[in-house]
Amino acid sequence: MTFVITTPLYYVNDKPHLGSVYTTIICDSIARYKRLAGEEVIFITGVDEHGLKIQRTANEKGIAPKSHCDEISEVFNNNWKVWNISFDKFIRTSSKNHEFVVNEFYERVKASDDIYMGVQKGWYCVGCEEFKDNPENSSTYKCPIHQKNLEWKNEENLFFRLSKYQKEIEKIINEPSFIEPIERKNEIINFVSRGLKDFSISRTNVTWGIPVPGYDNHTFYVWFDALLGYVSAICSDATEHSLEKSINGGWPADVHLIGKDILRFHAVYWPAMLISAKMKVPKKVFGHGFLTREGQKMGKSLGNVLDPNLLLTKYGNDPVRWYLIKDISLGNDGDFQDKRFVDIINNDLANTIGNLLNRTSSMSRKWFDNKVPNNVKISSENKLENYAKIAVEKYIYNFDNYKLDLAANEVLSLAINTNLYLNDNQPWVLIKEKDNLPLVKEIIYNVLESTRIIGLLLLPLLPELSIKINEQLGSIYREEISWKKQLIWGLLVSNSSLPKPTPIINKLEYEQKL
Repeated sequence: MTFVITTPLYYVNDKPHLGSVYTTIICDSIARYKRLAGEEVIFITGVDEHGLKIQRTANEKGIAPKSHCDEISEVFNNNWKVWNISFDKFIRTSSKNHEFVVNEFYERVKASDDIYMGVQKGWYCVGCEEFKDNPENSSTYKCPIHQKNLEWKNEENLFFRLSKYQKEIEKIINEPSFIEPIERKNEIINFVSRGLKDFSISRTNVTWGIPVPGYDNHTFYVWFDALLGYVSAICSDATEHSLEKSINGGWPADVHLIGKDILRFHAVYWPAMLISAKMKVPKKVFGHGFLTREGQKMGKSLGNVLDPNLLLTKYGNDPVRWYLIKDISLGNDGDFQDKRFVDIINNDLANTIGNLLNRTSSMSRKWFDNKVPNNVKISSENKLENYAKIAVEKYIYNFDNYKLDLAANEVLSLAINTNLYLNDNQPWVLIKEKDNLPLVKEIIYNVLESTRIIGLLLLPLLPELSIKINEQLGSIYREEISWKKQLIWGLLVSNSSLPKPTPIINKLEYEQKL
């Protein structure tokens, strides 16, 4: 079986922001974990390039929409590489293979008698690429997300018979695992309970889009087009493109990880479209929260937009990953606080994990000729081994259930307990008596072994730091051996050489404004 995970296809009206980095990092961690657990993975990301907003943005810049999209899509692609994102597929919705899949999908939906011509009247948000439901004082009403005035639209469009699938959608959204977290699920249940309305799938005033076959001057509505990017991405590298190839290549997606603002499209419109085309629906739609900064919504007018690449350049990949994964419960809103960021990285990574490795490795090198001591068992009970086993079990459970913050906390808890074990046993005191040497060997081996397991548990979360930890233990993750088997206690090789310790992460300095 293939595990398929997707980020949203990011809109190319602007460069990546902290919210898109957050989503992509979470997907990357899940994809890495699934690969380590032995699953075949297709991790899909990419860009949504069509629509009125892109057309206008390009016009304002005085360039063709295609040129604008080429520029920004390249920024996204390169950006994820710089962030060490392990994506398998990067799809552009302006690509020819995507257009082929969209047209084939459209013919399937048309064959189900779910397309008809109608008139669309209403107030439209260009930023959301969505009609709003009869807002009061529409002429002055601003979209709550984009804070831009709505525009009145009155045009002849093709429509999709969403209302036809009311019962099917009600059944799907009430399945226990389809929508997470529960707050998002309840929002969708409430929306669907008001009755589904057909929605337009074409536009006549947008030239930058995929032409609708058989209808002059009609291009596909950006959401009808973009959602299919998840499908076309699966076989985007193939020389011959077909919807059937993508279906057989791994569809349906196991999880769409998205922001809560686009949940309706993914949890209602998308499943109905797929049912119409005789395709399977995704197994899960996970809507995460928004990111604020110091308790305020980020915005250019407030001057508080945080450039993620500034964070990356200044602090590195793993500190940003750790903060976003550990400090934000997936599904809830998160708040980036500059001082809290510095404090968490220093306390968790530098002081707790980094210092544990550095001082234990130094003791072992000093007392045991630069080697890992023999794995001798003197004590009747190995508390640290028990801690490690429990931490691994809880970590796997939490990762399997997309509770990445709790998985990260299990790693930190194991590091804290390992430090406590070291402090309680005080090998630096015991070593003064020759008769205590076997006990000191046991203590140091246990701490080094626990640190090895900490390093392996960090592999999906902090891949760069994980490698540094295991390199300093003279141990490496071996791809030919099951990752879960390598989490078994006692695999650190006795008498193996220990490299000279170096700081695996530097403490951060707090600055008033990033």
